[in-house]
Amino acid sequence: MLSELEVDDFIAQKSTFDLLIDARSPKEFYESHIPNAQNFYALSDAEHQEVGTLYKQVSRNDAKILGARYICQNVALHLQEIAKTYKIGSKIGIYCARGGLRSSSIAIILSHIGYQVYRLIGGYKSYRLHVLTYLENFPHHRFIVLGGNTGCGKSELLQTLQPSIDLEKLANHLGSSFGSIKGAQPSQKAFENSICEILCKIDSNAYIFIEAESKRMGKCTVPPLLHERMLQGYRVEITAPLSQRVERILKDYESITPEFFNQAMQIIAPYIKKNAKEAVIIAYEKHDLAEVAKILLVEYYDLVYKKPHHIDFSLDNADEMATLQTLQTLHSQFTSIKNASNQP
Repeated sequence: MLSELEVDDFIAQKSTFDLLIDARSPKEFYESHIPNAQNFYALSDAEHQEVGTLYKQVSRNDAKILGARYICQNVALHLQEIAKTYKIGSKIGIYCARGGLRSSSIAIILSHIGYQVYRLIGGYKSYRLHVLTYLENFPHHRFIVLGGNTGCGKSELLQTLQPSIDLEKLANHLGSSFGSIKGAQPSQKAFENSICEILCKIDSNAYIFIEAESKRMGKCTVPPLLHERMLQGYRVEITAPLSQRVERILKDYESITPEFFNQAMQIIAPYIKKNAKEAVIIAYEKHDLAEVAKILLVEYYDLVYKKPHHIDFSLDNADEMATLQTLQTLHSQFTSIKNASNQP
């Protein structure tokens, strides 16, 4: 069985697919893809380039024949992997770049074998248009925004609070000069796809926990409407004892390499006093990361932190369980008030 779906219907059924196939090349897939998709490519990176060049510069017919040859070879290998995990009759969603030859070729073969195949009309291009349109018009207005100095435990709180959006996790960046410590970031497209995926699953009337962030998080940019809604949200300022803040960021600083440390120190040099910078470097050379963290928190992060003019609620996070309970109670109260206001 082979069905072709417009993007809205495809997304509505996506959670029912046993397997979601991205038939594009690995390079295209790596840059960004629909969340939870697996890359069973029709053409490898080299094959995709070769066929494209032949199509543009020599002959469209020759390119189609060459592409078909490569697709048959690749599908033969993919079928072995797919059959190991997904039995005949499983529901499979599939897409390529624009809903063309690559996805249709694999979809026809899978459907003839006996899989239930759903192909996305317009391919990944139509999905990206859906994401961008959604992020420009999403209906969620109620955000509980957690602000506070570095290391106060906002990220840890978000891991438990629901519903929530952890932008630092999605961007793989801590939103600071040392923010890229966690490694490579996703592309802007992948970042937006993840945000859209999460928002779509949350009731549009729900209060959503989110951390206060600047517009840019490393190379990722928070969608304008989301950032605007965050600024309009209910602001909770989180505080915590310095000793606990040091303890938290040490978990990240333990993996700092000398090269990364030196690059980060060069970036913050204009914003930290010379004697403080020298003290940080000496502490790092002595492998005293606790002292490094303490100096950076007091002499850099706390000084550059811009506390908002308006704070709705302040909360000390010395006891994380107590903090979570307070925030969950706050969420319940807001939800009750909203539900009461909607009563006839």
